[in-house]
Amino acid sequence: MKAASAIDYRDLARRRLPPFLFEYIDGGSYAEVTLRRNVADLEAIALRQRVLKDVSRIDLSTTLFGQELAMPIALAPIGLAGMNARRGEVQAVRAAEKAGIPFTLSTVSACPIPEVAAAARKPFWFQLYMIRDRAFMRDLLAQAAAAGCTTLVFTVDMPVPGSRYRDYRSGLAGAPGLAGATRRVLQAIRHPRWAWDVGVHGRPHALGNVAPVLGPNTGLEDFFAWMRDNFEPAVGWDDIAWIRSQWQGEIVIKGILDPEDARQAAEAGADGIVVSNHGGRQLDGALSSTRALPPIAEAVGDRMVVMADGGVRSGLDVIRLLALGADCVLLGRAWVYALAAGGESAITHMLDLMRAEMRVAMALTGTTRIADISPTMLHIPGDGH
Repeated sequence: MKAASAIDYRDLARRRLPPFLFEYIDGGSYAEVTLRRNVADLEAIALRQRVLKDVSRIDLSTTLFGQELAMPIALAPIGLAGMNARRGEVQAVRAAEKAGIPFTLSTVSACPIPEVAAAARKPFWFQLYMIRDRAFMRDLLAQAAAAGCTTLVFTVDMPVPGSRYRDYRSGLAGAPGLAGATRRVLQAIRHPRWAWDVGVHGRPHALGNVAPVLGPNTGLEDFFAWMRDNFEPAVGWDDIAWIRSQWQGEIVIKGILDPEDARQAAEAGADGIVVSNHGGRQLDGALSSTRALPPIAEAVGDRMVVMADGGVRSGLDVIRLLALGADCVLLGRAWVYALAAGGESAITHMLDLMRAEMRVAMALTGTTRIADISPTMLHIPGDGH
């Protein structure tokens, strides 16, 4: 099957990946209510179609933190992304650079910061969790700064990991020891293209940034145990000051769903926020990003950069979130589906599809510049439009 849209890559990824990896990137927490809301609420946003406007010249470029972007999209941090294709984060940063957009490297990536930096020609972003070991955090921040990272994405909605039923059912979590490893190996054998590309040629199979603290215990069960033991549940707003003392670039706080938290982020000196519910992978039943975004943008949009993610499956969805108040949209599952399906070239193709869909959506709403996208483009029942 040839992908005609970003969501087509989901089916291609499902065919290629062992179930324990596909269910990890595809699933949410508990009953996945928020996961479904992210998609459904975004799809329900209606745009005002306008006609007889000169849309012969459409410009998707924008500026974010002083950096010129070819379009208002960034690749969001994805844990374990590098296990979905050979040295996956390296392939992703190359695709992002080719598209003229930022790539965000996860703390729990397969490829470590220096490896990604060696493949990159431009600065990329780095994502960090609050970890109990401050010395380890300082080292990661120093590595990111040395690699030329300009923006730190600090994820705050994971003081404890959410319960993800799919991971238990697939054998990724809750399957320690030889029995769990054997189950995953059997799944890999049934997917020979992935086994050859990643299992054989994608080594080392370690989480590069945390490998120094994991030591010889590099199995998936060791990683999940380390997360449970080392993520900091006592994180608070005062910790932002400590992060600022260690980082000279921009700080973006990811995981904001409430206007009051957005105001506190601004008061704490953050340069930006990401309106996000962690892709529906943490608090099930939380608001979708689509529902949470407008009051947050109204509260702090004039004080800081407001970004959003969650449920984005097309360029049309990007336009919807921009009209709701986002300055930039982070793609999560969309890029990792493409990575799993076909590596760097598939991510490039997926972004080309997004770009084309954005241009069509702007043309049919009579908009030619990103700066002109606003809530006036939305159809609100009962408002006369």
